[in-house]
Amino acid sequence: MLELAHFQVLSAALFSIGIFGVLARRSAVLVLISIEIMLNAVNVNLVGIAAFSDRAADVRVFGQILVVFIITIAAAEIGLALAIVLRVFRNRGSANVDELNVMKW
Repeated sequence: MLELAHFQVLSAALFSIGIFGVLARRSAVLVLISIEIMLNAVNVNLVGIAAFSDRAADVRVFGQILVVFIITIAAAEIGLALAIVLRVFRNRGSANVDELNVMKW
């Protein structure tokens, strides 16, 4: 039987993998994928807490509504970020975040 602790362990593992990906990767696309993994870890945690909440049904639905908003914001974020990365790659020839100094004067 699944318990809330299982969801929280899965969420912590996904978030840790995402943090490692952000800190260890040099490709901008892989950093964006790692950020998406971190957002999905938050979604798993919210759904788990909403499912195991002892409160009324309308409070349980609130966690799922938050997840839908997070997914929407994540989709907009990844679309905009990939457009920026694509433009940087076309201008510089590399999407390596260590070599990016576009914002410097």
